[in-house]
Amino acid sequence: MQSIFHLAFNVTNLATARAFYGDVLGCREGRSTETWVDFDFFGHQISLHLGTPFNTELSGHVGDKLVPMPHFGIILGLQDWQALADRLTHAGTAFVLPPQARFAGEPGEQWTMFFLDPFGNPIEIKGFSNSEAIYAQ
Repeated sequence: MQSIFHLAFNVTNLATARAFYGDVLGCREGRSTETWVDFDFFGHQISLHLGTPFNTELSGHVGDKLVPMPHFGIILGLQDWQALADRLTHAGTAFVLPPQARFAGEPGEQWTMFFLDPFGNPIEIKGFSNSEAIYAQ
């Protein structure tokens, strides 16, 4: 069995969560009750529960940028990353950090974007041209 990561976190409205994670991000909905809903988040399981979202702040230093902490996300192949960046841009997403290259020409060269879900939960989507670069030093 392939390892699948699971993350459970809070949102304040399940209908809004379904619209964002399902319609905007394109995640397939799984099981749900009146207090939570699961999504297939690019092959991993997220469980969105009614409650108070993460308390976050721009405190993560990455290169010359400050990024929201804590945050979660996914790493995609570059072509899929670009397709999602285009989808989010066309949806009118307000980016914390717009789609851009990071560490260009260095080990670990990647593309990244940060945005918030409708509840303020920060999400980072990274793109790599090859998987060997993910842990390059």
